[in-house]
This record gives sequence, C-alpha cells and structure tokens, in this order.
Amino acid sequence: MYSYFQGTVVSIQKMSAGRVVLTLEVNHIGYELQILPRMVPKLPAIGESLQIFTHLYLREDQMTIFGFSSLSERDLFRQLIAVSGIGPQLAIALLDTFELKELVQAIVNGNTRLLSRTPGVGPKTAERISLELRTKLAEWRQQSGLSTAPDASPVGTVQEDVEMTLIALGYTPQEIAQALQAVGQMKALSKTEDAETWIREAIAWLSR
Repeated sequence: MYSYFQGTVVSIQKMSAGRVVLTLEVNHIGYELQILPRMVPKLPAIGESLQIFTHLYLREDQMTIFGFSSLSERDLFRQLIAVSGIGPQLAIALLDTFELKELVQAIVNGNTRLLSRTPGVGPKTAERISLELRTKLAEWRQQSGLSTAPDASPVGTVQEDVEMTLIALGYTPQEIAQALQAVGQMKALSKTEDAETWIREAIAWLSR
C-alpha cells in the first residue's frame, strides 16, 4: 500500500524489547514507523527531511508500518516474513544483527550457526530460513547488485569455522564481514581452504 514516505523527522523513541519508533510528518499527518535500531545513528536530526521505504504489516489485531533505509532492505524483510514461522519482529532482529550482504550470504551458504547468533533465532529456525530462501536469495542478490565479489571470502565449512571463531573472540558479524571481504582480495589467501590462515589474516586486519 505504501512504497515510501518523504517527510520531516518529528521524534525517535526507544520502546520496550529494543524496538525503535520513528515519527515522520508527511503532509501534516504524523506516521509512526518501526525501524531497525542500527538506523538511528544515520537518521537526520529532528526537523530535517527524510525518505524512508515502508512495509505495512496487517493482522486482525495489529497494524504496523515498518521503515527501511533501502529498497533491498525492505525486499529482504518481505522475503523473511514469507518464511513459515518468521514474524516481522524476528525479521527485524535478523536485519539488525547483520549487514544486508552478510545476511544474504549466510542464508545462501546455509550458515545456520551464524544465523543463530540472532536473538530469538534457534538452530531449527535458522535451518528453515536457509532451506526456504537459499535458492530465491541466490537469484535475488544477483538482480539487486548484492553479490559478493569473486574470491572475496572463504567458502563452505571454512567460512563457517572462520566466522564462528572470530565471533567467539568478540568481533561483531559486521566487523567480520568487512574483514573477510578485505583480506579475501589477497590472491594467495583466496585460494586457500586453511581456516587458521583466514583467521590470522582477519585478526591482523581488524587490529590494524
């Protein structure tokens, strides 16, 4: 029903359960939109203009407008809530935990251990997400320009081992994705399947 809103930022409120509500005035009407918590630092100041992409979620006892910073983010949200058992709040949690490219890559690669780092997402839920969306997202990310550069990260179980080791060391999923993308450009590294080598180079990059 709504594709996007263009309006003036009125307020940003942190609600219970970590939810963030943005009030946007559009043509003298104030709309409340739930947004990703990690969007807050990037929002314009109160009184300034903002364009935000939207999804209207309707149920018998609930009507919520969700706001996203890009079309790709909104489209991925819609695909996530189409998965059996995945509601909008769980989809928001996934999108807030990972950068867009990293989340798509984890789903396509079947990296359920990484997906399970999201609050509320257990191993079975992570597996269902990957099984239902793996093929769709592999095609969708090509069309959306979200494909990771060739040889930019380890593959298969190597990547899973590298990511989980780095998470255990205290790095965030976003930091890990950036590090693997950066060090993966090294030709010698991109050809190896040695997880320890990837981990060592990633730590060196993160410690720079």
